[in-house]
Amino acid sequence: MEKYNKLIRNITELIEKGLFTSKDLKKEVEDSLKFKIESITNKLNLVSREEFEVQKKIIEKLQKDLIRIKAKKVRKKSKR
Repeated sequence: MEKYNKLIRNITELIEKGLFTSKDLKKEVEDSLKFKIESITNKLNLVSREEFEVQKKIIEKLQKDLIRIKAKKVRKKSKR
């Protein structure tokens, strides 16, 4: 909390001195938030919707192939 208060005091002083405008503050906050969001996203190891859909189709195809192979195996056993 103390670090937060110190940051606010520093920003307030810079604004009062005219060295730091509200536009600068807005840009700084936006940049900071974007960096945080990217950092969190990378840690979560997320994938795009497109990647997800491609993987989903691959899995569905593999499931169908597996069912088909199992069915062949059952038919071979029943013929013996």
